[in-house]
Amino acid sequence: MGKKAKEPEKPSTAWQGTYGDMITLMLCFFVMLYNPSEVDVTQLATITQSLQMQETESTSGGMSLSAGQLSDLGNNINSLPSMEKGKSLGLAKKKAVSLFAPDIKSNRITVTSDERGLVITLLSDNFFEEGSAELNINETRETLLRLAEFFRSTELKDRRYRIEGHTDNTPVPVITDENGRNIGFPSNWELSTARAVNVLHYLADYGVEENKFSVAGYSDTRPKFSNDTAEGRAYNRRVDIIILDEGHF
Repeated sequence: MGKKAKEPEKPSTAWQGTYGDMITLMLCFFVMLYNPSEVDVTQLATITQSLQMQETESTSGGMSLSAGQLSDLGNNINSLPSMEKGKSLGLAKKKAVSLFAPDIKSNRITVTSDERGLVITLLSDNFFEEGSAELNINETRETLLRLAEFFRSTELKDRRYRIEGHTDNTPVPVITDENGRNIGFPSNWELSTARAVNVLHYLADYGVEENKFSVAGYSDTRPKFSNDTAEGRAYNRRVDIIILDEGHF
């Protein structure tokens, strides 16, 4: 009877220590690139992209980035020194969230961002009476003062803005004088535009540079929510003040 065949030795796992050290060093490198005091969308996307390992090589246990991703990463890093406006807008959003904390808590203002830039939304029911473009100045003066302070801040130097008026799809109420003549707005187009213009007038009265603004009225053509519910209509009645991204000047 022959000797029993010797079982093959198990493969060495010593490489795992070296591999783990390399991954840790890479993580530390990208953490160093991340500055929490100046959160920038593009930089954050770059860091995230660099950590997304797409191609798993099951035989060697390693992971790698595709050539296209590496090229994009290099281009993004090379462009970081010229991204001052993007950094400024990121800081402006942080300042807005802090400055308007009382208004956000009371549901008067929301602060968001989209492809247009940083969007400060005034919920119209807190600022205007139904069918009116006259601001409830006694109730909203403090909010308007905070808005004016924000638009005078250094983070927004050289920026441009647009104020957009929006309504729901409810026809404007008919307001008549003692002779029965309609003295209200003909339609939501005029109402939405007038509200945006009046917000600008008050900001200008509080020291904001009027020539940096443009104004638009969109009636009910750009709803954020469905007009089928009272809550949706309330959110659609709004004035958006937008700190414009460069591509939307």
